[in-house]
Amino acid sequence: MIMRPGQQLLLPVNPLFLWGSLLVAMLLNMLQNMGLWGRAIWSPDVLAVVLVFWTVHQPTRVGIVAAFICGLLMDVHQSGLLGQHAMAYAVLSFFAITMHRRLLWFPVPLQAAQVFPLFFAAHAIALVVRMLAGGEFPGFWMALSPVLEAMLWPVASIVLLAPQRRAPDPDANRPL
Repeated sequence: MIMRPGQQLLLPVNPLFLWGSLLVAMLLNMLQNMGLWGRAIWSPDVLAVVLVFWTVHQPTRVGIVAAFICGLLMDVHQSGLLGQHAMAYAVLSFFAITMHRRLLWFPVPLQAAQVFPLFFAAHAIALVVRMLAGGEFPGFWMALSPVLEAMLWPVASIVLLAPQRRAPDPDANRPL
């Protein structure tokens, strides 16, 4: 892949860091659901953000199967409709894989604007599945969650790419 001018060459990702960050994101989601306010409908889905991030940056390692398994684990934790999050995460991962090459050409703020529809679609799928199963409409505060997830995208980019960045010490013989 041809790099943009000024883009830094990254080291390969450590698989332990990749899967560990997904585990930490899942634990953050679980802690957030057990917090003082319970499962607030407006709260961002940190696992979805990290899952999309790694699906975009490492599509051969994190894909639809990993997203489906993470979704099933979240369904079991929330004791909700089994498959609701699994289907939403799998669709989210599929669309992230389809746009990952194009997405990486843009700067991070524009990437956040482009992943917003993915997060919105994932929440819409979960809502439709919940409503078809006879659930109640949670309210319009649900539309705030994809916005917060898109706002977390730059933070995820900084934090999750930090171990892969090289120290900037180029010299005449090694310009990369």
